[in-house]
Amino acid sequence: MDINLHSPERRLIDLKIEHADLNALVDVTSHAIPINELMLRRLKKRRLLLRDQIAQLEMSLDPPEPA
Repeated sequence: MDINLHSPERRLIDLKIEHADLNALVDVTSHAIPINELMLRRLKKRRLLLRDQIAQLEMSLDPPEPA
């Protein structure tokens, strides 16, 4: 399994890992006392951006079949 480090498939894997890491960080931050609202908003915004990038990359790698 030799995936090129700059291939779209590898980029997708990296984005999914980063998204999972952010999910964990958002969970920890949201349960911290005191809650750092600014940091939490920034993490959630970054997580949303990553989710959009993942969806866009998945669509480009696996285009929908014609009806």
